[in-house]
Amino acid sequence: MPEQQVVEPLTPASSQTTAPVMSRPVIAALFLAALAVVFGAVHWVQDRGADDDLRRELARRLAEMDAQNKEAASRSAQAANALREAEVKLGVLEAKLAESQSQQIALEALYQELSRNRDEWAFADIEQSVLLASQQLQIAANVRAALIGLENAEARLQRLDQPRYANLKRALARDVEKLKALPLTDIYGSSARLDDVIAVIDKLPLAMDARARPDKIADKGAADNGAAANAAPGWERALREAWSELRQLVRIQRGGVQDATLLAPDQAYFLRENLKLRLSSARLALLTRDTRAYQGDLRAALTALDTHFERKDAAVIAAGSTLRKLQAAQLQVELPDLAETLEALRKLRLPRARAAN
Repeated sequence: MPEQQVVEPLTPASSQTTAPVMSRPVIAALFLAALAVVFGAVHWVQDRGADDDLRRELARRLAEMDAQNKEAASRSAQAANALREAEVKLGVLEAKLAESQSQQIALEALYQELSRNRDEWAFADIEQSVLLASQQLQIAANVRAALIGLENAEARLQRLDQPRYANLKRALARDVEKLKALPLTDIYGSSARLDDVIAVIDKLPLAMDARARPDKIADKGAADNGAAANAAPGWERALREAWSELRQLVRIQRGGVQDATLLAPDQAYFLRENLKLRLSSARLALLTRDTRAYQGDLRAALTALDTHFERKDAAVIAAGSTLRKLQAAQLQVELPDLAETLEALRKLRLPRARAAN
């Protein structure tokens, strides 16, 4: 039949001509696209896993940071407390430092003042010693005390060792030599020895007391002889009585200007008191340098002591020896006036007074 078409089987050549054919670049592109998709999927999966890890790491880090922040806040609070305590202590230390600095400034000012005035004080001390020595010499005539004062002033000058005091040193040395050359009269020692003699006057035995003792001894011996005579024969008793009567006819007795045996008890009392008054007057004359009254009172005291008191008694002998030594002591001595030293002090004092004004 003419309308029927005979379908012929396709041959490879015909198929190539009729079906679309993919080229190699397209296939490579598709392969690369598929590979990219696969890589993208794998990368997405990996990225998703990495994001989860990152989230977990971030959460862990945030937790650590939170803990660190809390610890830091705690430490910050402790540091704030420590800072406040340190500020308080620092304030106290600053106050103490300010006080210490003020004290140091005051001490430095005081030290400077002391350094400036040390020479002034030393000079004032030297001047005071010299003035006291002059007073002791002129008023009390106490050479020993004046010598001690001048030697102290000389020692202070030696420690200062300043050339401007050379004239004062020389004047002091000359006055010290003058005082050392004087015969030292121990006024106060002599006064003390007079007091010792006055204290023993009441205990000294009177001559009439000592003379009464041999009579009592003789009476006792006569009584003993009478008792022995009663036991003797009659002719011996008669001979003893005749001899006793013969002895009563003549009596030998020593006497002085005034017979001490004739003193009544009240007269003996006044004798002792008058002797004390004489010695007290001698002591007053000694202190006032009244040589005539001093010698006269001592002579009167020695006369009364030799006349009315027992000369053989040890206490009377000691009192008389003391009074004779005091009478022989040189009382009147011409004393220097320390004028050279006082003038040197005056010359040094004038420039200081002008500087102070």
